[in-house]
Amino acid sequence: MDVDAGHGAALGRALPATPLARRLRSFLSFQGNDDDPVTTLTRTHRAVHPTADAAVLRRSYAVAENMHRGQFRKSGDPYITHPLAVAQICAELGMDTTTLVAALLHDTVEDTAYTLETLHGDFGPEVSHLVDGVTKFDKAFYGKAAEGETIRKMIVAAGKDVRVLVIKLADRLHNMRTLGARSPASRARIATATLDVLVPLCDRLGIQALKRDLDDVVLYHLEPDSYARIDEHVKNRPGWHEYLADVTAKARTALRRSRVDAEVTPRPRHYYSIWKDTVAGGHAVPFDLPRIAVVVDGPETDCYAALGAIHGQWRPVAGRFKDFIATPKNNLYRSLHTTVTGPEGRLVEVLIRTVSMHQCAEYGVATGYRFPKSDMASPGQDQLTWLKRVLDWQEEATDASQFLASLRCDLSEAQITVFAKGRMVELPSGSTPVDLAYELHPDKGDQTLAATINGRLAPLSSELRDGDVVEIFSENEGQVPAAPGAQKGPRKEWLEFVKSTQAQMQIKRHFSEENAPGISIQDKVRLGRATIGLTLRKHDRGLASEVPLRRLAEELGYPDLETMLVAVTERNLEPDQVVEQLIALVDHPD
Repeated sequence: MDVDAGHGAALGRALPATPLARRLRSFLSFQGNDDDPVTTLTRTHRAVHPTADAAVLRRSYAVAENMHRGQFRKSGDPYITHPLAVAQICAELGMDTTTLVAALLHDTVEDTAYTLETLHGDFGPEVSHLVDGVTKFDKAFYGKAAEGETIRKMIVAAGKDVRVLVIKLADRLHNMRTLGARSPASRARIATATLDVLVPLCDRLGIQALKRDLDDVVLYHLEPDSYARIDEHVKNRPGWHEYLADVTAKARTALRRSRVDAEVTPRPRHYYSIWKDTVAGGHAVPFDLPRIAVVVDGPETDCYAALGAIHGQWRPVAGRFKDFIATPKNNLYRSLHTTVTGPEGRLVEVLIRTVSMHQCAEYGVATGYRFPKSDMASPGQDQLTWLKRVLDWQEEATDASQFLASLRCDLSEAQITVFAKGRMVELPSGSTPVDLAYELHPDKGDQTLAATINGRLAPLSSELRDGDVVEIFSENEGQVPAAPGAQKGPRKEWLEFVKSTQAQMQIKRHFSEENAPGISIQDKVRLGRATIGLTLRKHDRGLASEVPLRRLAEELGYPDLETMLVAVTERNLEPDQVVEQLIALVDHPD
């Protein structure tokens, strides 16, 4: 069961005029529809996918409602309102039917008697994989390691199907919206954990439509006074809408003169974005520049024509232009950003992008599900290059806390772009030539001897800056001969200055013989299952299914089968004893 609930209406009353509150109230009214709770979900889903199978949604809801019957949230609402709301969030993103079914059932295996095997039989392997991916390890048995191991499990599952992460983010968003019944300390802890991992994870997936809501609700819980000030600012901006309407109209005229076909709309910033810029700039009052979006109906070259039209209409502000089309962000976000001196001498931010870029900017990895015929219908694989990298190094992180810390570093919002061997490489802010070398190739990292930055020889500990051109010299490529008697391979002192997870993991791996190897919870589960299988063979027995094992785990007081298998691996349970009880359970079920 994830972070539970407070009184949603209290949050709604606190935020009467914000998009977050309006969305929340729509959820509350939706959940109160006693006639047919699935109607709104189906209607939302079919608005994006007209031929979707509504019957399977109703069937999965019926199973979830039946299994959660008698369970309540801290607000007093029936527990089924939570998975229903999570499915609704997924539907609004435009996710497919399979995702919605898994969202409705996502807490059944964790919190009810419904087993993963039964789920697999009822709804198939895709749904069972998604539900298993978001099912957490039990804190009572795994203690502090539970959080890190749960996120590791989720990342591994997402390597096979990214929809696991979409469901998890929707789950956390609804839980964050309903934190009101928690203590202030608990709210702060959960909001901080969300900000540390799940918000940057959402950003890396490119789902800005979801990230904006997560950002704002985190701000509401962590900085309630700041949120209130920004809320007051947003509600009391005299002439704001009239000014944006004037800017929008003039921009349309300028684009028509340049024969650029584009839609121009106001693009108000969300609360967290306003707060972040206010704090960063040290402003005494909320810093909130007017902003418009220009969505070009044409090829990406028309974006530059639109930029020329906008700059022809208003004088651009020096140093405020960014080209994320030529150099996309690490989540594949592509757009032109410029700031101009608009009417009345006020600064105005302008975003310029194509239709497909706009779709991808809003929905990220969900784009292919929401717009299957879009030019950006399959950005997911490229977008998840970082996920492949995480999957590579997560196997080296035997300690759950180390894995979580490394993931936070990898998801760090602060990134720089450097150039090496004619390619663009993104690294965490503060990275060094050694980080770059390991990003290019593990062997190149191990054998790094020297580096130049912008043509000048520099220490390997030098901090790289955005746009630096770097050349790495290594022994294995014969660029620099090693000095006689020089140490080969990485240096331990590199760990004092490298920033990237890739570099840290590779260096630690080189010296791993000095440390005792660890084993993850998932490895222990696999080992426990194999141990029981081998022990059964001594009795000339085998298992056709895991149902007896799950029944035995329940009888022995374990929260799930996986926890019992870990106990077998750790010898808290003797395999022979488990198998004897298992055989007795099967042969004498009464």
